[in-house]
Amino acid sequence: MRSFLFILVLFTNTLFSQSIQGNLSSLSNQSIKLEGFNGLKTHLISSTTTDEKGNFKLGYSPSDYGVGYLMSADNKPLFVILSGEDIEISGGALSDMESLSIIKGQQNQWFEQYANEHPRREQVLSAWVYLEKIYTSDSLFAIHQTPSNAIHIEKQRIKNEDEQFIANLPEDSYVRWFLPTRRLVSSVSVVAQYRTDEIPATIKAFRELDYTDSRLYKSGLFKDAIDNHFWLLENSGNALERVFEEMKISIDAMMETLVTNEKIFNEVTDYLFDLLERHGLFQASEYLALKVLNEVSCTVDNNLARQLETYRAMKKGNIAPDMVFERSLFSNPANTLATLSEVKSNYIVVVFGASWCPKCKEELPEIASHYAKWKFKGVEVVFVALEADRNSFMDFAKSFPFPSYSDNKKWDGQIVNDYYVFATPTMFLLDNKREIILRPNSVKQMDAWVDWFLK
Repeated sequence: MRSFLFILVLFTNTLFSQSIQGNLSSLSNQSIKLEGFNGLKTHLISSTTTDEKGNFKLGYSPSDYGVGYLMSADNKPLFVILSGEDIEISGGALSDMESLSIIKGQQNQWFEQYANEHPRREQVLSAWVYLEKIYTSDSLFAIHQTPSNAIHIEKQRIKNEDEQFIANLPEDSYVRWFLPTRRLVSSVSVVAQYRTDEIPATIKAFRELDYTDSRLYKSGLFKDAIDNHFWLLENSGNALERVFEEMKISIDAMMETLVTNEKIFNEVTDYLFDLLERHGLFQASEYLALKVLNEVSCTVDNNLARQLETYRAMKKGNIAPDMVFERSLFSNPANTLATLSEVKSNYIVVVFGASWCPKCKEELPEIASHYAKWKFKGVEVVFVALEADRNSFMDFAKSFPFPSYSDNKKWDGQIVNDYYVFATPTMFLLDNKREIILRPNSVKQMDAWVDWFLK
């Protein structure tokens, strides 16, 4: 029995070789936990309950190297550097940042100092940038070179001071890598709005990030780095075609390292594809899809591959598969088809949706309201519902004036699989030879196409 207890204690001490402890005087007898990051996800590292005086102690291991956050019942996180050092914290509560101080843990003390000083430098720097623009562009002030030179010197001094702080940190410390990366990720909105001259350098820095680097994977910046990188590209002030070209360059840069780690490759491409789709950046998502599908050094997850395949099999210019229907499965017996190819209109909008899809509940009635105009201009609509319940389909589609069909197989129907549908609503615009000429991302876009091309 004693041997078992000794082994248990030894195992526990090995599992958690570093500690985070301290006193939060306002949090007596409350649960507190330490969570860490793994790419896009978080995980529990350890948890405990403070005593009646607010004392606590948590453990973490070398495998947690990166960034974690402490969380109590008030749901206000305190971020900490998990760099292999013991950490001691003192204060009132995690939500009361001004009361907190790092008593022990050198890297966390540096983090705390920089987190306090850097935003103040950024605020003053933005003010100087604003004044510099006035002294450069306003004729009333542009003639005065002395203050303009002084502003330039002060701007550079502030930047140098920020850089020097990081340069003075030990080269092998986690915080030396983390602080400039955190600064990059958090600077995007300010750069886009106030310091547009820094956009090219900021985009270049994003492209140099290595998503297979465990420091980034465990940093809590993984998701924000992807989001902010592509947000900046989208909001860089360039024309849309240039934006798409820049996104292609960024995708290529990310892929150079991602292909060396299959797990992270799938994680990033899955998330980025969804991000681009949600933002309506379909040229970029199509490029990503084809890039991933043509990558031979990594195996693509089945679910992701299904989503991406739609861009290879169902891209503009391809001939869409014919559809074979059972007439009894249409919502209106007087409005049925045997095949899609029997439609005689010049154009066909094929819409995939469902009664359980919130967006479909908005868009299908909207399509119905445009149907008379579209039909008059030579555009037929065929709705294919991904339903498992016949009654739900009938209730949803009974009032639609266009042919509406459901084989009651939801995602497993032949038509759905033939068209590589992975989300609802999905639309394809076909000509009378079933060539795909547009993949509308909204009813508004489809209606605008009708008004513009079918005048």
